[in-house]
Amino acid sequence: MLKKSANWSLDPVLTVEHLTMRFGGLTAVDDLSFNVGRGDITALIGPNGAGKTTVFNCVTGFYKPTEGRIAMRRGRNVPDAMIDDLTRSGKQFEHDKEHAVYLLERMADFKITEVAGVARTFQNIRLFGGMTVLENLLVAQHNKLMNASGLTIGGLFGLPGYRRSAAAAKEKAIEWLRHTRLLERADDPASDLPYGAQRRLEIARAMCTDPALLCLDEPAAGLNPRESAELNTLLRYIRDTHEVSVLLIEHDMGVVMEISDHIIVLDYGKKISDGSAADVRDDPKVIAAYLGVDDEEVEEGEQDLGVKKAGSPRATGGGQGDTA
Repeated sequence: MLKKSANWSLDPVLTVEHLTMRFGGLTAVDDLSFNVGRGDITALIGPNGAGKTTVFNCVTGFYKPTEGRIAMRRGRNVPDAMIDDLTRSGKQFEHDKEHAVYLLERMADFKITEVAGVARTFQNIRLFGGMTVLENLLVAQHNKLMNASGLTIGGLFGLPGYRRSAAAAKEKAIEWLRHTRLLERADDPASDLPYGAQRRLEIARAMCTDPALLCLDEPAAGLNPRESAELNTLLRYIRDTHEVSVLLIEHDMGVVMEISDHIIVLDYGKKISDGSAADVRDDPKVIAAYLGVDDEEVEEGEQDLGVKKAGSPRATGGGQGDTA
C-alpha cells in the first residue's frame, strides 16, 4: 500500500532546482525542478527522448549540468538555509552534528557515491562478468576495505582491523545475496546468471555501498511479469527496512503505478506533471504526451484507441529506451 503523505515536499532527500543541460544547440533538460522524498520511491517517467537518463547522469555526476543546483540532504529536516549558505561558500559539502548537505553538481562521480551516498544501476547491465556473484558485491565495498587495510599494508599482514572489516564486508554481501535470492549462486560467474538475476545482482551491488539514495535506470526492462513482481517486493523492502530513498526511470507502467509514492513526468526535457500515481495517471498533459498529440486531441485519441477512461493503463504506456 502506498504511503499517503506528500513526503517529497515536507522532507526531501534530494532537491533538484532549475536543472538545465544543453548539448550544443540541443536542450535535453530545460529548467527542471523536483524533490525526492526521504523514504519514498520516486519514478521519473516520460516518452522516449524526454531527458530522463540525462537527469540521472546529472544527479550521479556523469554530466556536469549547464545550470542548476542538485542538493543531497542527509539527516532529517535539513534547513534550506544550510543549502543556501553552502551555495554561497563555493564548497562541495557541509555538515553539522545532525545534518549534511552535498551539492552534487560540484562533485566528481565517485565522490557522489562514496561521500554523498548516491548509488546507481544502469539500463544496460554493467556487472563484472568474469568475477563471481559474491566478488561483485565485495568489489562494491573496495573503498572501505582499502581504508581498513591502511592502503594494503593491513591486508598484506592480516592485521586484526582489516580482518574484521573483510569479515563484515563478506557478511553484508551474503545478506544481500540472501535478500535477492542469489545465495546459492554466490560462487558462479556473474555472466552465468539469467537476465533477471543479473538485474537483482546489480541492485544488491549498489546496496552494498550503503546508499541513502538508490538510482535505478529501467530496473524492470526485459523482466517477465513474475520477475517484475519480485522487483517490486525488493524495492519495497529496500525502502521500508533500510530507509533508502529510491529514484527510478521506468517504462513499465505496471511497476511504476504499483510501487511509486511520487511520479515526475518529463516531455522534451520539461516537467509536465508532478504528484502521486493517481494524480499523474489522470493528468491530460501526461496522456497527451504518451499518445503523441496535443492536449485538445486527447479525447479524440482515446476514442480512436478504444480507451474508455483517461486513467486507463493503455493511455499511460511507454516504449523502450531513452535517447536523452
